[in-house]
Amino acid sequence: MLYDVKTPEEYHQALETDWRKEKLLELREMILSSSPDLVEGIRYKMLSFGDADQVVFQLNAQKNYVSLYIGDTKKVDPSGELLEGIDKGKGCLRFKKSTVVAETRIDEFIAKTIELWKAGEDIDC
Repeated sequence: MLYDVKTPEEYHQALETDWRKEKLLELREMILSSSPDLVEGIRYKMLSFGDADQVVFQLNAQKNYVSLYIGDTKKVDPSGELLEGIDKGKGCLRFKKSTVVAETRIDEFIAKTIELWKAGEDIDC
């Protein structure tokens, strides 16, 4: 789903108060706490996190899941061990209603992605 909003605050207000909003806000907090210097904005009608030059993550509430877009997951986690138990698509991770975010290693994956990005590594698709 795409939200016709201009700011992250408007995006949060546009979300329905249900499990998707809870998961999205939980993932958002993990991203921002992993790197407080990331700037949150709106890009392609989704939440985006990065700097003035590049977006590292995008986050969006879909109908049946919350998507975390990051580029090429295999460049960050070649073995796939950090993403075990998470539904993966091309360039995105899907968090469904049944996914318990706290029981995954997504926090480690986010931290590693930020580390690689800050080191200038290519993490794009």
